[in-house]
Amino acid sequence: MDEAPPVDGDGMALDGTRIDGTRIDAVLFDVFGTVVDWRGSVAREVEMWSQERGLGIDAADFADRWRERYQPSMEPIRHGEREFVPLDVLHRESLEALLAEEQITASADEIERLVLAWHRLDPWPDTIEGIARLKARHIVAPLSNGNIAMMLDVAKRAGIPWDAILGAEVVRAYKPAPEAYLRTAALLALPPERCMLVAAHNYDLEAASQCGFRTAFVVRPRQYGPDQRIDLAPEGDWDVVVDSFPAVAAALGA
Repeated sequence: MDEAPPVDGDGMALDGTRIDGTRIDAVLFDVFGTVVDWRGSVAREVEMWSQERGLGIDAADFADRWRERYQPSMEPIRHGEREFVPLDVLHRESLEALLAEEQITASADEIERLVLAWHRLDPWPDTIEGIARLKARHIVAPLSNGNIAMMLDVAKRAGIPWDAILGAEVVRAYKPAPEAYLRTAALLALPPERCMLVAAHNYDLEAASQCGFRTAFVVRPRQYGPDQRIDLAPEGDWDVVVDSFPAVAAALGA
């Protein structure tokens, strides 16, 4: 058996290949809020549309209320009550319901434009550097509930250097269902313990950890806006706790 490399006081491998004696081959990322600023990006697009229409919408509030429908929209799929559909479909349905609630009329083209706002999300300032550093020594890919076309568009626009596009649409399961994590590891021909999930959401890391993944919590204190109250601190015994992607890379020796 290979001898494990030296570790620091927190159990993080100094050579970046092992944590607690386990080799890490794939570093996988939650995307919304972790890799990209979904709230600021969607609010920007809503604000532009609102101004063009003269609607006077509170764009940040609209983005928040749209996002509030995100988890509930996936529940019927998680419980087998609905066939899997891509997140673009769920985003469209949530948007149409929100517009109806607000008694706002929108053309099909306007709805399409707003749905595609989720394809134009801005990365956090440290995103590209950190992923590029990790890519030199690890497989890097999204493990997101976003669909393939969305993840591709976000990556191409932002210059995110993924090795592959993985996630819900590929494995036909929405996080935090165990299948989302386990099938992703299987696609990479890796046992779960040789995969690490990087996320700014404690619930996501908890689900991944229960599946055997290693975990890295990255604090994103403004992912929910200036009044954020959740995910400001780790709520589990995560392997790495940092405030940026370059710090994740440093913890893994990259």
